[in-house]
Amino acid sequence: MTFDLTTIAVFIAVGTLYAAFLPEQWRGWALLVGSVFAIYWLQPPLPIRFSAYLLQTAVLLLVIISWQLTRPAESRLSQEDKRTLALLFGLMLAAALFRFVPLEYRIIDRPPNFLVTAVSLLIIGFITAAITTTFRKKTRHTALTGWLLILIGLFILIKWEPAAIFVSRQWRLRMGQDGSLASSANLAWIGFSYVAFRLIHTIRDRQSGILPALSLREYSNYILFAPAYIAGPIDRVEHFAKELRALPAIHGLAAPRFGEAGQRIAIGTFKKFVIADTLAQGMSLTAVNAAQGESTGMLWLLLYGYALRLYFDFSGYTDIAIGIGLLFGVRLPENFRRPYFQTNITTFWQNWHATLSAWARTYVFSPLSRALLQRKPRPSTTLIVFIAQLVTMITIGLWHGFTWTYFIWGVWHGTGLFIHKQWSGRTRKWYRGLKAKPRQLRAWTLFSWFLTFHFVLLGWVWFLLPTPASAIELFGKLFGN
Repeated sequence: MTFDLTTIAVFIAVGTLYAAFLPEQWRGWALLVGSVFAIYWLQPPLPIRFSAYLLQTAVLLLVIISWQLTRPAESRLSQEDKRTLALLFGLMLAAALFRFVPLEYRIIDRPPNFLVTAVSLLIIGFITAAITTTFRKKTRHTALTGWLLILIGLFILIKWEPAAIFVSRQWRLRMGQDGSLASSANLAWIGFSYVAFRLIHTIRDRQSGILPALSLREYSNYILFAPAYIAGPIDRVEHFAKELRALPAIHGLAAPRFGEAGQRIAIGTFKKFVIADTLAQGMSLTAVNAAQGESTGMLWLLLYGYALRLYFDFSGYTDIAIGIGLLFGVRLPENFRRPYFQTNITTFWQNWHATLSAWARTYVFSPLSRALLQRKPRPSTTLIVFIAQLVTMITIGLWHGFTWTYFIWGVWHGTGLFIHKQWSGRTRKWYRGLKAKPRQLRAWTLFSWFLTFHFVLLGWVWFLLPTPASAIELFGKLFGN
């Protein structure tokens, strides 16, 4: 399930009731309970038996383990942490009880046997507690690094099609199902891309010594917050914790907040379900019409339509998430700030999926740059910048999926960022002088916007099409060959 109109209506109704009737001291707890049930509900049914339930239960276990490894080594479990642990395991069991609910009323698809689930969770809980306690006390940095590698490995298993098909086949066989029907779609683990990046954020911040002290309830709410679970944005944990701790002081039905929330939801709904979905009905480029189209002019129009569709789809989801977050008293960060109006590729990436870009700068570009600077012999600064920008953008590309076209899309933007940095560094004096010539400045600004927009536009060819050969064929058609 995604954020369809029914889902949005449910979130609005629940958010309104939450604000109107829930006592302030219960808001953090209510968010956690609601988010846990929401992630089960948002997970679409999958062909492998019990997989929809098991994948989201795995998310909860990953959250518990990550919190246990990232909390201060000297800290002890507080009473609140113990209650949160009990609540999370209780909610996992409660979700399994939907096995006994008539099919038409289930919000969770195919839970496994309740007794087997209870025993399994009990065993997993004891093993997890023993392992994490041992590692936290003796080999903290090694444990965090190992856990980081496990999370990255899980991410690769889900995103790399051959690995996903292998896992799907083995899982199907163990469930007594036909292994020949294995597909990467069998592992459509909704929300995991964003969960993985949030978990990695907290692990790396703990290794750097800058992660704030968080209760299990705060940590779990940060990772699982339902409005941002499917499509982001990726908030910083310190900002989210600040918002969470301010919940008791927020007036439930404050008109300004509800007005802003309603406006953002309305704008996002219009962007997504009117503009983006209309463009998707034959007015934007697809792999099919890219292969069949012969008219250069029509293909360009479809490519423009695809660029607009992407923007209104992604930014619409973000507006909806921010609006729903406001209903629950949490302000999520902005993610799309007029990216297609930017006049260079650097500012484009500061405004297109801004939280993902910031994440990549913090956890890929900066540490890689530092590592290269410390090498002996040290590479040239120019080479360091090129490598770091290339790897950063390839990471963002592969985050969408482990394919050659996403890889090339990352190289495309990494190269563009490097060229822009070299250009801006060498023309800074000339550009300062241009500010004293308004007409020339306006002309240059217009040209820069045109160039930036079309660089991004042509990059979407790699993003959309499934193979490099099909992308190259389309480039030939676009330029009349």
